[in-house]
Amino acid sequence: MRAHYRAEGLDESTLAPHPMEQFARWFKQAAQAAIAGMIYEPNAMVVSTADAAGRPSSRTVLMKQYDEQGFVFYTNYDSRKAQDLAANPYVSLLFPWHPMARQVIVTGTARRTGRDETAAYFRTRPHGSQLGAWASTQSSIICSRAELDATYEELTTRYPEGTQVPVPPHWGGFRIAPSAVEFWQGRENRLHDRLRYVAEPDGTWRVERLSP
Repeated sequence: MRAHYRAEGLDESTLAPHPMEQFARWFKQAAQAAIAGMIYEPNAMVVSTADAAGRPSSRTVLMKQYDEQGFVFYTNYDSRKAQDLAANPYVSLLFPWHPMARQVIVTGTARRTGRDETAAYFRTRPHGSQLGAWASTQSSIICSRAELDATYEELTTRYPEGTQVPVPPHWGGFRIAPSAVEFWQGRENRLHDRLRYVAEPDGTWRVERLSP
């Protein structure tokens, strides 16, 4: 169960000046790999949070947007991850692009997206996903699958296909503003390349090479 990585290396001289620009380069390549069938959902990322007592939890979510301000995903604000972020806004993201022998590891701070931005994204979701945002009381205990299905069916009657589904007040986005972004490239003999951008107080970024 040990793979030998023979990928091309990652050198400081080839990096973009801003981590989000470098991420855009790698994400474009991951998206192309997905078209070729190498990667499934390249925008899938592991989100790790910790509650007020420091107890961690992780789950996979889909990144829906990225820009110079950071990475955006959407969720139920009553979910475990949202409750963790309300108590402790520090978060870690991991993009595990294993077939490319690459990872991107982000540490940063989460804040909610504005309601206008949330509503604009909600309108782009498929009708069924809009109803699902209402049907799911995410992370809470339910009696059965039948209970969830019955709630969804009631919603399909109330909001049939073609009607506008209102944005749930308990649902919205988080934008993760990065303070550090590590680009990990697998190499032979476990001598991987790890280059990390670290935010400076003046808004610039320092690049560090980490030992594998």
